[in-house]
Amino acid sequence: MRIKSIDAVSDGDVLGRAIINDEGQALLQAGVTLTKNMATRIKARGVSYIYIEDDLTDDIVPEQPIREKTRTKAVKTIKDCFTFIEKETVLKKSINVDEMADAFTDVITQILNDIQSNQHAISILSDVYCYDSYVFHHSLNVTVYSVALAKRLGYNGRQLEEIGLGAILHDVGKMAVPSEILQKPGKLSDEEFDAIKYHAEAGFEFLRKSHRFSLLTAHCAYQHHERLNGTGYPRRLKGNDIHPYAQIIGVADVFDAVTSHRVYRKAMLPNEGLELLYSSVDTQFSKELVQTFAKTIAVYPNGLEVTLSNGLEGVVAQQNEHYTTRPIVRVLKKDGETLAPYDLDLLEELDVTIVHCQETLADEM
Repeated sequence: MRIKSIDAVSDGDVLGRAIINDEGQALLQAGVTLTKNMATRIKARGVSYIYIEDDLTDDIVPEQPIREKTRTKAVKTIKDCFTFIEKETVLKKSINVDEMADAFTDVITQILNDIQSNQHAISILSDVYCYDSYVFHHSLNVTVYSVALAKRLGYNGRQLEEIGLGAILHDVGKMAVPSEILQKPGKLSDEEFDAIKYHAEAGFEFLRKSHRFSLLTAHCAYQHHERLNGTGYPRRLKGNDIHPYAQIIGVADVFDAVTSHRVYRKAMLPNEGLELLYSSVDTQFSKELVQTFAKTIAVYPNGLEVTLSNGLEGVVAQQNEHYTTRPIVRVLKKDGETLAPYDLDLLEELDVTIVHCQETLADEM
């Protein structure tokens, strides 16, 4: 399979992987022959790109960090609990988040089990899903990235659970922000941006009164927008004053935000998102966290079209563990001329590098 922008779909393309909604239901099954009109309708549901079947790349399979069953349950739990909090907030009722503790803890346990058994680099292409709310899927993605990063950093099981709970609830305060501001496609006014920034404090207030969630979980919500140089919010904390858990979640939060399509911004590819993180090393994020994160994620996901420094063109076929910038590439062309397909391992060809990959996946959105 290979990845294709929804805007580049042609009549006759065959869907390689089902398009799934929030409930885990397939809106379109794998194997369906697509048309441009179908692609237009899919795009209207928020899907930026898809996997398509291709005779030359049939054996290339996207690696998923968690099972579909786990993803569906996690999104449902987040959606149900966050929606309840939002409604109670509008009605100005007191909110007892303790009642949600068991559900979130169970979800984190399942996510940890899936990630512990997954030896592959983490690859989440969230815009291949059709979802009703960015916040729900973003909360899950940040959780997966955060616990995978923390695992590679050597945190123990109890700490991974704490980080997971902090990550899955890091944006719970957004339920106190008016939806018309959260989903505004244009530039925010200063007052609107202040309302957005309030979510960190609101999340802390929701969670700090809990008897079931630790104060660490509350501080993950409070501090995930703080930055090493003091330019973050809400308290402009610096350096080691920011809890290590919140620093981990902050990296995952930014990466998922910039690699997801939003109403006001196009999605970046993973390598572009990673470059953005590297540009903020030692100012906003620690060098150790960003470098370790780079080893944790699939910088060039399976199925992505790439161009190499020697003029060869192809599709990423497989990841090299611990060397995520040097995958195995299925070579298909050289300088635009079709070749007999073969696999090139960039870990063995150290003088060859990826110099270009297909344009930002949501480039025409």
